[in-house]
Amino acid sequence: MSAPLKYSGKLFRALNPVYAGQPLSGEGAARFGGRFNPKNVPALYCSLSPVTALREANQVGALQPTTLVCYDAEIETIFDGRDAEALAREGMDAAALAAPSWRDEMKQGEARSQNFARRLSQAGYFGLLVRSFAAGATADDLNLVLWTWGQSAPTRLTLIDDEGRLAASSRQR
Repeated sequence: MSAPLKYSGKLFRALNPVYAGQPLSGEGAARFGGRFNPKNVPALYCSLSPVTALREANQVGALQPTTLVCYDAEIETIFDGRDAEALAREGMDAAALAAPSWRDEMKQGEARSQNFARRLSQAGYFGLLVRSFAAGATADDLNLVLWTWGQSAPTRLTLIDDEGRLAASSRQR
């Protein structure tokens, strides 16, 4: 196991409004699969900045309706996907992480990036810090993909919604 990172601070997600009432569920990622989670495996794709979150959620076509949420996070045991040596020890590299073919690979089973994420999760990592691969993103645009999260240490993720706005919007639907 490579020396894990810890993350403490704000995380952001730009949600499809369909999932805005369940900002901690990971249901959308489980339903469709993602670069770092196969279908039927929940994951939260969070960003370290609101702009990166918006880029991630709107990668195809024009900007669609989006609900931006913020979390307060204290997450331990994170794999640093920016570390070339750590990636090499895991049989990965930056190009494999960024490969646009992951969706096609998923049609044949498990994409290479999903296999990598599964192995990390099985090794005890709660998440992966990785650069954003969304159009227009730079090396400074970072995501934290979580496979494990909860209400307490070592995977504390707390939605910031002091005014209950998401609950109110869910009741109006």
